[in-house]
Amino acid sequence: MALWAVHGNGRRLLRDSVVSSEERLSWPLTIGFGVQHLLAMFGTTTLVPLLTGFPVATTLLLSGVGTLLFLVITRNRVPSYLGSSVAFVVPMSAAVGEVGAGPAALLGGIMVVGLVVLAFGVAVKALGVRLLETAMPPVVTGAIVLMIGLSLAPQSVSSFDQQRVPAALTLGTVVLLTVISRGMAGRAAVLIGVLVGWLYAAGMGQLVPERVAELAAAPWIGFPEMITPQVHVSVVPFVLPLAIVLVAEHVAHLKAVAAVSGRDLDPYVGDALIGGGLATMLSGSAGGSAVSSYAANIGVMAATRVYSTASCFVAALAAIVLSFSPKLAALINTVPMGVLGGATLVLFGMLALVGVRIWLDARVDFADPVNLAVLGTAVIAGVGDLTLSVGDLRITGLVWGSIGIVIVYPLLRNLADVRNVP
Repeated sequence: MALWAVHGNGRRLLRDSVVSSEERLSWPLTIGFGVQHLLAMFGTTTLVPLLTGFPVATTLLLSGVGTLLFLVITRNRVPSYLGSSVAFVVPMSAAVGEVGAGPAALLGGIMVVGLVVLAFGVAVKALGVRLLETAMPPVVTGAIVLMIGLSLAPQSVSSFDQQRVPAALTLGTVVLLTVISRGMAGRAAVLIGVLVGWLYAAGMGQLVPERVAELAAAPWIGFPEMITPQVHVSVVPFVLPLAIVLVAEHVAHLKAVAAVSGRDLDPYVGDALIGGGLATMLSGSAGGSAVSSYAANIGVMAATRVYSTASCFVAALAAIVLSFSPKLAALINTVPMGVLGGATLVLFGMLALVGVRIWLDARVDFADPVNLAVLGTAVIAGVGDLTLSVGDLRITGLVWGSIGIVIVYPLLRNLADVRNVP
């Protein structure tokens, strides 16, 4: 039995048609959509290990393997790519500075977080999806999706400002193709936009010289470095709160995919958390960063309306291949930050509006003071990156905003309900 049914004739898409998770287009087109997912995740997935001291090639390898594991556990029904989680950068830096944690100890902390996410997934599977609806109703998941999309805006704008002309060219190409094109060009808008921006930057001599030199010097074949983890109790307090963030991200991203694809994915929430937890544990066991489903890849799906897990499968295989080929990885790395900024400006904006769509579909009452107070405060704190410091530990706005919504909202909701009881 085939893993994916061919959508239509596999070669042509109507303007408003949607490719579902269990469908695929012809393999050449599927590979093209997979490359879009690869480009969307590549920059951040390779940046996080550089900031945390882990091998980039190892992180890339385990990101691809983790995504394949996730797709298997979710039975090919939840399209997602698992890339390096940015939320871990600051807590890990704090662990290094305060307790002198090395890479092995940090990896042990990542494995503990993955275990907690796995346990939450098992609980959802055992107790039913109502546990999820109680802990994370649509009003909460919509807020987290909105906060994730908007909190990434400074990153896109900063990248855009580095090279405004190629960034604007990329942005314009993506927007025009998405809006105007009725054929495959509209579905491949992100890939075409990045290619146009890259070609312009290359022609105008705006590629980063150091990255071009790395491309010339990189060997075609290399093997990722593996690191054995060690669990240190002193590191766990720095990273353990991030388990809630990963759970919230996985659930919010799944809700976002469900909203834009029009499909009910609630039955797969437990599987998604189990897959995400196992992928994070696997990554931590060999030298990779913690992984989470990626906002940019959900933006790609929203822009192309292609939700085929085959595209995610291709992106995962490509990441694995790149991890063994420094030359190919260096080629992808020559894409200028300005070009990526132009593309992600569209993708992150689309993701943010998916959060609003979740609210609209659930008919969230914004005349309710609990909704206004909690969600408004958390979203603004997350978007403004209001950072809290506890000793040497710095908690970013996205982290504590997500935790605050998940924990504080149900408490205040119950308090308001009790107060309103006659």
